[in-house]
Amino acid sequence: MDRRDFLTLMAAGGALAAAHPHPADAAKAQPVQTSARIVIIGAGAAGTALANRLVDRLEGAQITVIDPRKTHLYQPGLSLVATGLKPPSYVTSQTAHWLPKGIDWRAQKVAAVDPEAKTVATEGGETIAYDWLILAPGLTLDHGAIEGFSLDMVGENGIGALYTGPEYAARTWKAAQAFTETGGTGIFTRPETEMKCAGAPLKHTFLIDDIARRAGHSSKMNMVYAAPQDTLFGVPIVAEKVRMIFEDRGIEGRLGLTLKSIDSEAKRATFRDASGSAVEMGYDYLHVIPPQRAPDFIRQSGLSWADKWTDQGWVECDMQTLRHLRYPDIFALGDVAGVPKGKTAASVKWQVPVVEDHLIAAIQGREGQATYDGYTSCPMITRIGRAMLVEFDYHDNLVPSFPGIIAPLEELWISWLMKEVALKATYNAMLRGRA
Repeated sequence: MDRRDFLTLMAAGGALAAAHPHPADAAKAQPVQTSARIVIIGAGAAGTALANRLVDRLEGAQITVIDPRKTHLYQPGLSLVATGLKPPSYVTSQTAHWLPKGIDWRAQKVAAVDPEAKTVATEGGETIAYDWLILAPGLTLDHGAIEGFSLDMVGENGIGALYTGPEYAARTWKAAQAFTETGGTGIFTRPETEMKCAGAPLKHTFLIDDIARRAGHSSKMNMVYAAPQDTLFGVPIVAEKVRMIFEDRGIEGRLGLTLKSIDSEAKRATFRDASGSAVEMGYDYLHVIPPQRAPDFIRQSGLSWADKWTDQGWVECDMQTLRHLRYPDIFALGDVAGVPKGKTAASVKWQVPVVEDHLIAAIQGREGQATYDGYTSCPMITRIGRAMLVEFDYHDNLVPSFPGIIAPLEELWISWLMKEVALKATYNAMLRGRA
């Protein structure tokens, strides 16, 4: 076994160790007998993981999963596809492969939820009654909020957009690769709204910069990171580290700028600054991440917060239990949950056992004990072969899984291997309900 093989195995073992059991997993009793009707909206990471766990915990329950998507998307891998490091097939699998036996999968879109009548209506005309409802539909990408942009532009005229799926991530690499070879101005954006994996825009910026440097073209590049926020990352100590990397590599951070429109023929992007004024910038490569919002049926069904995130519609829920504040028979999971942190797959891993604990406790007529503290993990790639394993909670505290072994703010090869090699195995174990 050579050095690379040894370190790869060590990284894989370390990542799986990071999937240490949640306190809610500590002592599981015999399966609970129940005839409860449980409906899970969404067969992504959160919905699938919970369905697998509930099948093991409950006996006699009627579990229905509603999701039209036949393809499961491993979203953490999209940033690797968009930089040519993985093929599109790396992030796709069949939804049916992960869903457990014994559940009822309705491959339809949800049209509405009636939380008073406790029913879910599908676009196919079905009405499904529930005793307990889990909202895990993910989020929607509001491409229409950016004037002049459409998905058919991706991959052409220097435009990338990796979030939309594997096809578009591959097209993004087509545009980005041309940019790394010919040079010019690259603008990397993020939206004003909350978003899934807030580190993804930075990863793409860092990787494209590194690929250009490796090709000897860094002198031809003008790298600009344009974001609406007033800081480079939501956790102050991480933001400072990112600022230092930007300074070292000559990446310009333009803060307080929201992308509003694109003229693809002229290759000009228009931003709105903090004062509301328009700021125009020319580009040779533009990476677009649109605003992100809850699906329409969440907002239209009256399940969203009324006093915050009003333009985004995230589900109103308790930040520690993920239970709806007005409808106690409803829980939120994953991207759609209206909590201050938690739109990553790593967050889902910690959220699912909490919802499981409180749901089963409620079925048994008792109070659940588990809590979610906002754990979020971002293996932030800074160059090919290097990453920072950034983990934090609601209070912006760093909560490293390997204190004293892996420094969270150091660019390390082993952190890269966890992202590039081992993370998918841990993710798959989570889908099966085993992590």
